[in-house]
Amino acid sequence: MNFRRKSRKVRIGSTYIGGDAPITVQTMPTSKTTNIKETVDIIKKCEEAGVDIVRLGMPDIESARAIKEIKRHVNVPIVADIHFDYKIALEAIKSGADKIRLNPGNIKEKWKVEEVVRACKDNGIPIRIGVNAGSIDRSKYPSPTPEALVASAFEHVRILEDLGFFDIVISVKHNDVITMIESYRMIAKMCDYPLHLGVTEAGTEFKSTIKSAIGVGTLLAEGIGDTIRVSLTGDSVKEVEIGIAILQQFGCKPTYVDIVSCPMCARADVNIIELTNKFEQLTKNMKKKVKVAIMGCVVNGPGESMDADVGVSCGKSGSVVYKGGKLYKRINNDEIIDTLLEELEKF
Repeated sequence: MNFRRKSRKVRIGSTYIGGDAPITVQTMPTSKTTNIKETVDIIKKCEEAGVDIVRLGMPDIESARAIKEIKRHVNVPIVADIHFDYKIALEAIKSGADKIRLNPGNIKEKWKVEEVVRACKDNGIPIRIGVNAGSIDRSKYPSPTPEALVASAFEHVRILEDLGFFDIVISVKHNDVITMIESYRMIAKMCDYPLHLGVTEAGTEFKSTIKSAIGVGTLLAEGIGDTIRVSLTGDSVKEVEIGIAILQQFGCKPTYVDIVSCPMCARADVNIIELTNKFEQLTKNMKKKVKVAIMGCVVNGPGESMDADVGVSCGKSGSVVYKGGKLYKRINNDEIIDTLLEELEKF
């Protein structure tokens, strides 16, 4: 990314959002927060996948109290997702939440909002304003247009600003990619608060990947966005993996193996699909900035392999390995995976 929108920097526990901080990846466990063991197990798997921040649903006071025990077993900042009850927000802060997601307009009495803001100030905890098609006031905004989403977000923001609170992160998500993109473009011009990107309720893995790659990717290409969450009806770990894969394309997550592989065709004498999938599984959590090419024939194989840090061009009688742009050695086809792994260990 050559350009990135200037935003203020907000601290979330051990990490930051906005300013010159790296763009972070978030997820939300599918478990009940009160099921501490299951929640911790999911978070640990997400940590292995590279998650930066984890958000937990807070439907009740017991969920807020669970934060304290959950934090004893994990290493990433925890965000408490609260909607209507200020007491849950206060309990979450007391239990050690590093950030809360709360729309203050949903808490009707001003004094209740003031208590939450005071607690956040005292503990250095930021607040994310999160608006989407399901959360806007339909009596004011009959349709969730970009204008409605942005106006609704600023209603909540002004409540916090009037109380002298500015450690704010904003999201204006939508399940429609075009509406989501236009909403973020609009709000990016109107403030310098960090922006949390996402296509909300994006669906199952296949559709969510496409929607998120287009929506989040378009905005990142325009320099908009400070943290992202892929909203997937499925495994939380997959959300993290997809989010990291998106950031990799913009050089924002450079410490992961980048695999260049051909789609396979009649020219291939080796099952490149099976080979690449196996290699990807073996290296998906490897924290190394290495570009690896796995190519199926001599047409594009040598060129792509020479352009990678290490690459293999497969043939019927054997494969050729390239390293640092030069021919390195010839190997048997059953040695491909082991050879690539050995070379990665040297980086």
